[in-house]
Amino acid sequence: MDRLAKIRSEEKKYHDHCYDTCNLFEPGSWLYKPVATVINLVDQYKEQEYLSVLDLGAGIGRNSIPIAKSLKHRNGQVVCVDLLESAIDKLKSYSQEFGVEPYIIPRLSDIEQFIIEQQEYDLIIAVSALEHVRSQQVLSSKLSEMNAGTRQHGANCIIIASNIREVNLEREQELEPMFEVNLTTEGMLELLDEKYAGWEVQQRFVKHLAYEISRNGERVKLTSDCITYVAKKSQSY
Repeated sequence: MDRLAKIRSEEKKYHDHCYDTCNLFEPGSWLYKPVATVINLVDQYKEQEYLSVLDLGAGIGRNSIPIAKSLKHRNGQVVCVDLLESAIDKLKSYSQEFGVEPYIIPRLSDIEQFIIEQQEYDLIIAVSALEHVRSQQVLSSKLSEMNAGTRQHGANCIIIASNIREVNLEREQELEPMFEVNLTTEGMLELLDEKYAGWEVQQRFVKHLAYEISRNGERVKLTSDCITYVAKKSQSY
């Protein structure tokens, strides 16, 4: 199995297990509530009559379902892209359960294969997703595509890991991180600044994360820098 296939396999195992054992919006996992940065950004557009949103790596709807709820009193759509069938199946089920099915458009697709039409979206969200495209070159191209796909006055919200390390806790052994793209924090910020030059950068900060995960039944410590980057396509752009 090559490196990419191995990473995708591990990613699928981790998420399938999480989606099977944890319910959306129930305490006890990262699925408990949406990302505050995403919801706060959506609130900036609450007066807009129609809102078109793209959620890359939407999973089972942690962010897209709350966004869709905000569309009930106006109009709009949330296009939800995910690679995993398990995620898309549960997204459809949860969108029915929470009464937002008319606003959710599920798309089973690899992020890099999903074509972002130009000037199509007011908001593009990518939470813990873009580090899973196959290479730095693909990441750069996808960011350019996101840029072109955003309407005037629209915004992009990116939350992405950098400086990722995995250590087997039993053997105290450094492992190869199961992430396709693993840039230094400085390199990732430089890339984002380059792609969003001329935009109004509303948030740009780094938070160090450390938590325990399981890899093939063994305890692994995963550490990373979590970059939050929110940029708006300003009038002067």
